[in-house]
Amino acid sequence: MSVRSSSPVQELWSSILNSVSATRSIPSKNVLILGEEHTGKSTLVRALLRKTEDDDQSGDFALGYGWADVKDDADEGVDTLARLSVYSVPSSAPSHLALVDHFLPPRTSLPHTLVMIVLDWTQPWTFVLQLEKWMKWVERWAEGDKGRDLDVLRDEGKERLRLHIQHYSEPGSADASNPASLSSTLLPLGDGTLTNNVAGLPIMVVCTKADLMDDSLSGTAGPSQSLGIVGGLTKNSMWEDRQDAIIQVLRTICLRYGAALFYTTHAPQTLATLRAYALHLLFLPTPVAPNEPLPRNPFLFAQRANALDRDRILIPVGWDSWGKIKILREDFDVRRWGEGWETDLDSPEGRPSGGAQDWFREIIGPHQDIQAKAPPPLIIPKPEQTFLAAHYEALQKDRDPRATFRQPIAVSGQAGAVETGVVGPMGSSSFNLPSVEKAMQEMETEEPQPGKEISPRSAPPPVAPAPRSARLPVGPTEAIGRTPGSPGGSSQHEVLQNFFQSLLVPNRTSSAARSGSAISKSPAQGTSPSPPAENVNGVPEK
Repeated sequence: MSVRSSSPVQELWSSILNSVSATRSIPSKNVLILGEEHTGKSTLVRALLRKTEDDDQSGDFALGYGWADVKDDADEGVDTLARLSVYSVPSSAPSHLALVDHFLPPRTSLPHTLVMIVLDWTQPWTFVLQLEKWMKWVERWAEGDKGRDLDVLRDEGKERLRLHIQHYSEPGSADASNPASLSSTLLPLGDGTLTNNVAGLPIMVVCTKADLMDDSLSGTAGPSQSLGIVGGLTKNSMWEDRQDAIIQVLRTICLRYGAALFYTTHAPQTLATLRAYALHLLFLPTPVAPNEPLPRNPFLFAQRANALDRDRILIPVGWDSWGKIKILREDFDVRRWGEGWETDLDSPEGRPSGGAQDWFREIIGPHQDIQAKAPPPLIIPKPEQTFLAAHYEALQKDRDPRATFRQPIAVSGQAGAVETGVVGPMGSSSFNLPSVEKAMQEMETEEPQPGKEISPRSAPPPVAPAPRSARLPVGPTEAIGRTPGSPGGSSQHEVLQNFFQSLLVPNRTSSAARSGSAISKSPAQGTSPSPPAENVNGVPEK
């Protein structure tokens, strides 16, 4: 019986099925980033996904999401080892946290999720408060609906994390290079290690903006000023002791949850180290059988712990212990802080418990009551029709916009009367303005004053005083009471017009006109003499 050779169509379908099966075999992992607003979460998201600011299209959403394929760097990024999904919660608002259960249900996400809690070093007085809030929420999220299958997943996760801590060895040490040592007898966990975290979730506590610890050196408002340090007291023993105390408190809390502690800056090296360790925790191997060595982690982490550089703290899971924590300050009581933390967890939220939160405030010192600024209240404008209806009656009173410029006319003998200005309807009182009446009287009685020196360049030529008949047609006091139809008088508007026209005529011309009129009408002279000649400077010649 002959075997029929496969056709090209069959080979094509075989290659397609093989590619699909290979794609489905790629593991998917999740990173859940928790933190308040403006704590640097977007920088961590870009570092985990290896994206730049130009590639970041997440924007402000109720739940941020991004994904990327994790390539094998040793193979020049050809093979895809995993698919990484990153979820970021904008804040601790209940409306934001309620969305996590829909996108990351605990029943399917617990074995494949890492939780990253972000703290901001520009507000160090909030560290313990935020850690307590986020740790409580993580415990509630991991409980889910408290089904039997969830209990199994939580037990497996805690066993996996416990074995990782017990098998931990410093990178570069002899134990790490000798696989046979991993099958040796395991020691029990140390005091205060993995006492919480019932689900065994991989947790990383990331303190961002660690390079801004000492901003007061440049005169800007930083955490060292908010901790009560003023006038060049930074970088001294007081500030260094407080930094060490903060690190000890954070390490004590992280030890109880089996969590790692990282300090990050905008330096690419610290962010790359953070990403490498996150992948290392996401792929913690599951034991195949009891008392057997753990399988190999595809993402090895070769960075050694760093507990001395204050801006580059790196405490991996399994490295820390009570003895190492007390090295920084011998007077730090690790057991007491652990008990105070449990007291805070058991007390209702918002009530003083006399535990770790109160003790942490004593370490921080007075910070001038600087608290996290709450966002301003939302301003909701009224609808246009509602606003106009509230002012409808006031708007109906003055429908004519010209009424705004109208003023009552002064009435003689009436108290409280307001005189009308130049702008607006003019009445008989318009000519009672003091400035107009005074100016017209001065022009009528203008005579040279004896003994007063006049500059020859600026003064007009001396002329004889004009007679009464040569003055303005009517004075301001004579115009009151006259009407346009009265004999020998002119209208009020014509008088006011003549007054302003006289102001526009130059002084020399008006003076010369008055002088010529006076000479021609004088009975003592028969002929009108010619006006005196003037020289170049405008001074009459003798």
